[in-house]
Amino acid sequence: METQTLQTSKGTIEFTVAGKGQPLLFAHGGHFNCQVTLFHKGFDREKFKIITPSRPGYGRTTLSGNASPAETAELFITLLDKLNIEKAVAVGISAGGLTAIELAARFPRRISKLVLISSISQTWIPKHASVYMKSRMIFKPPVERYSWKLLNFLSDVFPGLTAATIFREVSTLRPPRIMQDEIEELKKMIRKQRSYRGFENDLKQVPGKESLYQVNCPALILHSLLDNVVGIEHAEHATATIKNASLKTYNNRWGHILWLGRESAQPIADTLAFLQK
Repeated sequence: METQTLQTSKGTIEFTVAGKGQPLLFAHGGHFNCQVTLFHKGFDREKFKIITPSRPGYGRTTLSGNASPAETAELFITLLDKLNIEKAVAVGISAGGLTAIELAARFPRRISKLVLISSISQTWIPKHASVYMKSRMIFKPPVERYSWKLLNFLSDVFPGLTAATIFREVSTLRPPRIMQDEIEELKKMIRKQRSYRGFENDLKQVPGKESLYQVNCPALILHSLLDNVVGIEHAEHATATIKNASLKTYNNRWGHILWLGRESAQPIADTLAFLQK
């Protein structure tokens, strides 16, 4: 899948496009970029056109002037304009959920539906929390480059141990026996991950106070009850606030990473059913 870049009035935007049919505009999560394809799984390329920009601060997408979710939404609409796409479904994953919400709230004529997957919908990690300080230390430029090199090395040399370590971060379950196909899927994801300046910016993002109330399109919210990264209260808050929202919850082993492993089949099926209505 070829990575492309566009120069816009708001700076550079890096993106990929795959497939044809109904346009899906992905706002990826933390440490992801336009090259990470895990959440594309299950979408038939003959039926869906998958548009994945790197969010500002990730890859080559300009951070300056695009740091807030609202500014990122404006940048993404510029991309839709360049691609001559009139309407798309906004898909927000984890930290990218705030951008997807802003897209639906600010551009109702351009966004037909909203899908939130393991998504943030309110203040995420308080600045006084130890996990906030830990995240800033590990994923702050230029340290993040070496953090990812180390993780890639460990996933090659000790794949089972690395998978178990990541499992503890994303799920409230104790690590079970991890299947070989799950390890391979995880390794494929890790190889394309980087934080750059994007994750540091994610930690600073603030949800728009009225944005959830302004979403009028149909919305599907998918969240794991075992999510150890973004609590279920985010999904419940979004469901209670968005006018036309439905919530699907899961007891998937991988918690925050709903699209990893064999248990991803149900959330994928639920999403496809929602899109085909």
